[in-house]
Amino acid sequence: MIQRIQSIWLLLAALAAVSLLFIPIIGLAGAEGYFTLNGAGLKNEALDTGTNYPLLISTVAAALISVANIFNFRNRKLQMRLIWINILLLIGLGLWMFLLGKSVTGLKTLDIEEGVFVIPVAIILLLLALKGVKNDEKLIRSADRLR
Repeated sequence: MIQRIQSIWLLLAALAAVSLLFIPIIGLAGAEGYFTLNGAGLKNEALDTGTNYPLLISTVAAALISVANIFNFRNRKLQMRLIWINILLLIGLGLWMFLLGKSVTGLKTLDIEEGVFVIPVAIILLLLALKGVKNDEKLIRSADRLR
């Protein structure tokens, strides 16, 4: 299970999704102060903005899908479907975070932080895992033909 290269790609994609919780994605200077956006929502030093629980749950779900998908090595079709679902979830998270950043009232400046590159990296890692699963599927089919 862990010897397969797609397991490594899935683990790295899960780590990238978890890093969304800690690395700021966007810095926003608004009328109410400076906000940072990460996978848990908007944070402001002056205001208690709270945690955006749907965003937090979606970010954690993206990481958990990747980790759980490592153990689906016997069901490659399900593994491929879950990878595509995870890719769509990450694209949706990226759009959601962008819209959440645009919703800050009195937006003066928008600073792109280093976390903005995490979602594309996670998607690339998932695509590499998908390629590995397809290679396994092709290998199994060729072995079945030889029997």
